[in-house]
Amino acid sequence: MGEDIRLKSAAGEIGAYLATPSGTPKGGIVVIQEIFGVNHHIRAVTDKFAAEGYLALAPCFFDHIKPGIELGYTPDTIAEGRGYVMTPGFTDKAVQDVQAAMDELKKRGVMKVGVTGYCWGGTISWLAATRLKPDAVSAYYGGGIHGAKDEKPTVPTQLHFGDKDMHIPMAHVNELRQLHPTVEIFDYPADHGFHCDERGSYDAAASKKAMERTLAFMAKHVG
Repeated sequence: MGEDIRLKSAAGEIGAYLATPSGTPKGGIVVIQEIFGVNHHIRAVTDKFAAEGYLALAPCFFDHIKPGIELGYTPDTIAEGRGYVMTPGFTDKAVQDVQAAMDELKKRGVMKVGVTGYCWGGTISWLAATRLKPDAVSAYYGGGIHGAKDEKPTVPTQLHFGDKDMHIPMAHVNELRQLHPTVEIFDYPADHGFHCDERGSYDAAASKKAMERTLAFMAKHVG
C-alpha cells in the first residue's frame, strides 16, 4: 500500500511516505508526524487513511536535519525528538513542507486535501489551518496550539485532547474553546499520545472515537 517518494518543498527536498487506496481516491490527507519521525506508527496511520479511501502522504520533516530519523518512545528519544523540532526555523520549514505535500497530492489527481497530525504534528496541523488553505484540519493533542492561540483558522478545523494530558492543561483547551467557537474541540478521558498504539499512553476507546470523528469530518469536507 505504501511507498517512499521525494517531495520538493520550498524548504528543500525531503522524503515522504505515500499510501495509495484501491480504486479512485476520495481525496487526499497529509499526515503529520509526532516528534518521533515517520516511524512504524506514522506509516500505519497513513496506511489506515488509505484503507479508508484517501491518498495519504506523510512528509519526512526530519530529513531537513538528516535522512532516516525514526525514533521509538523512550525518555532519550523524546528528548532527541524535542531537540529536532526546536531547531531554529524548523516550524516554518514544516509549514512549507505541508504546502508541498498538499500540492503533491493535488498533482496526483485529488481535488481536496485534509491535514491531520499528532503531538508536534497537531501543532503544525493548527498552523496549516491558520496559514495555509487545506480543505479541513483534524489535529490531535498539539502542545503548541495554545501558544499560537491568537492565530485564527480559516478552514474547517477540529481538535482532540486528552483531559489527563499533563502537557496540555484543560484550562488551555477551554481557553481555545472560548477564543475559537467555530472550531470543534473534543476532549477524552485519556493521556497525551492516546492515539498511538505503540505508546504506554494509548487509549483504545479514545483513539477509536477520535478517529471516527476525524473520518466523519474528512468525509464532510474532503470527500
